[in-house]
Amino acid sequence: MIGIEYFLGTIFADLHIVAAVTGALYILAFICAVREIMNSRTSQGSIAWLVSLGLLPFPTALLYLVFGWKFFDDYATDRIRNGRAARQLRAKDLALIDQETSDAWPVQTKVSEVPFLSGNEVELLIDGTATFDSIFAGISQARTYLFVQFYLVRDDRLGADLAERLIERAKAGIKVFLLYDDVGSTGMPKRFRTRLRDAGVKVAGFNQRHKFLRFYGPTQINYRNHRKIVVVDGEVAWVGGHNVGVEYLGENKRFGHWRDTHVRVSGPAALGCALLFREDWAWATGELLPATPPAQVPTPGDQSVLVMGSGPADKLEECAIAFTDAIAQARERLWIVSPYFVPDTDVRTALFAARLRGVDVRVMLPEKPDHRIVWLASIAHADSMVQHGISIYRYTSGFLHQKVVLMDDKITSVGSANFDNRSFSINFEITLWFTDPKTINAVETMLLDDFKNCREVALDEVKSRPLLMRFATQAARLLSPVL
Repeated sequence: MIGIEYFLGTIFADLHIVAAVTGALYILAFICAVREIMNSRTSQGSIAWLVSLGLLPFPTALLYLVFGWKFFDDYATDRIRNGRAARQLRAKDLALIDQETSDAWPVQTKVSEVPFLSGNEVELLIDGTATFDSIFAGISQARTYLFVQFYLVRDDRLGADLAERLIERAKAGIKVFLLYDDVGSTGMPKRFRTRLRDAGVKVAGFNQRHKFLRFYGPTQINYRNHRKIVVVDGEVAWVGGHNVGVEYLGENKRFGHWRDTHVRVSGPAALGCALLFREDWAWATGELLPATPPAQVPTPGDQSVLVMGSGPADKLEECAIAFTDAIAQARERLWIVSPYFVPDTDVRTALFAARLRGVDVRVMLPEKPDHRIVWLASIAHADSMVQHGISIYRYTSGFLHQKVVLMDDKITSVGSANFDNRSFSINFEITLWFTDPKTINAVETMLLDDFKNCREVALDEVKSRPLLMRFATQAARLLSPVL
């Protein structure tokens, strides 16, 4: 029989453990609160964290580690080691800078820490078949190295096709590097990576070198590398919205036709894409890849391109600044296409102001969801746009996944960044900016065709939403900062 002394001793022992854990949580909450005060970007968000940390240290302190505490100071250090500060000087040495265009767009240029580079040829790639036909053709022509980076790589038919092509190049003596995101590619089996490595392909997950990030798994959920970059020999690059999976070819029965956009750039801008990959690879592996450009950088075209990399290692929310500036400069039209539309207060205000100036503001979004909570939050934000006179279009011919912005006849962008707080502030993203009339006209033609496959959301539809639907969308909207 268990005696009373043993029973009481067990309780008191457990109470000591409880007290120790509670004390540790309060200390952690205090540390998190100090860090939030010292690194605050918005008073609203910081006050919410501080109140929650004070009143409910558990579980708020643990949630703060996931959603509030950034772990990318080392990335900024790696970026310095990779020579980002010397990029403008190097570009000037190579006589590649388009100074006139860079001066016309100072915000985008300063945010990117690189100027517009001239001498590029640009090709717009519409949907998956055109995109991967172009990428695979480029891979087959690689002579020295291949940089391949995707947020999501599936072990399906398309993934197997990519793997076969990378293996063939590696066996031919080409240096091949594949970088994937740990969250986006969670389902990638080990055998997929092993087969590539055995053939000589260097494969890395974005957080594989950072043991704390990998051990503390939820942290990876918040901070993701969402870039899609393929670079061949530093001469040709592909950037856009496609990942590696058969759904991006329109072969998923749930989504049907998958509407997405990529862009192929040949010329000096490809070197900018290669340097971004180099920074990500250094973070992931600790390995510094050679960065010496060729003595003569090919200039096959006459277009200027700006390569903008952004992410949580930035001192400022640079992606948001660049897009907000473009919104503020719009005078005739502003067309935004994104699968996820969860803008913050500053971006919403800029959009409302543009509409009041008489700008034709249109936002194209998918009709069907792929992520339910984000879709609900997007409806709340989109309904607010409609109520302020901004046109919302829902794409009905499959799933819309492209990330494109067109402002007046002056500038357009294609990249990996969605129009939400996650892409603007949390994820690592890449955006290419173009000012040449040829690319602007091509984007305009593409979007006009897309609008034909959309329905416009009427104000009556917004006002007639059922109460339960309005509640669900507004509840999801509260999660906007982390969606």
